Amino acid sequence: MAEGEMKAARKIGKAAGVAEHRFVSMPQLRELSDMKRRGRLAGLPRTYIPMKNATYYSLAAAFAEETGSSFIVGGHNSDDLRFFEDTSDEFFAHLQKAIRAGSARLRERRVRIWRPLREMPKVRVVALAYRLGVPLEMTWSCHMEGSEHCWKCDGCIARKRSFAEAGIVDPLPQNKTENV
Repeated sequence: MAEGEMKAARKIGKAAGVAEHRFVSMPQLRELSDMKRRGRLAGLPRTYIPMKNATYYSLAAAFAEETGSSFIVGGHNSDDLRFFEDTSDEFFAHLQKAIRAGSARLRERRVRIWRPLREMPKVRVVALAYRLGVPLEMTWSCHMEGSEHCWKCDGCIARKRSFAEAGIVDPLPQNKTENV
């Protein structure tokens, strides 16, 4: 996780009153751009991580089992499905079954993976967040390492486009010559 992403996650967690915010180091998970053998993964975004959501949601299920939670909540939007197969309804239906099969406690509580934004494109997510008063100045979209957004990567470009299409001024400072 990039420095800026960690900082944003901590700020948002604190603002939301998160009781316990865990960060897990997973150095063996690599983005496509960091892999030596990319042949079979050609054509995928440079930020693609093989089976990322299976890994992340398994950790979330472990946390849910430990804490007695009944929901695992994900923020995937409909734009994600264009590039990431592990954001599909089919994937999550099977994952939810596997999570329940792996734990009597999760099965008894009928733990549910809930993805309330899954049918919304990013522009609608931005508009909804704005209407709900989400502190958008604390959010992170950049796919590059660092403490500031690069405003050139796919994540930054999608952010600029979504804010512009939603008719909302992005509260993050950016180079005005690079705006969409």
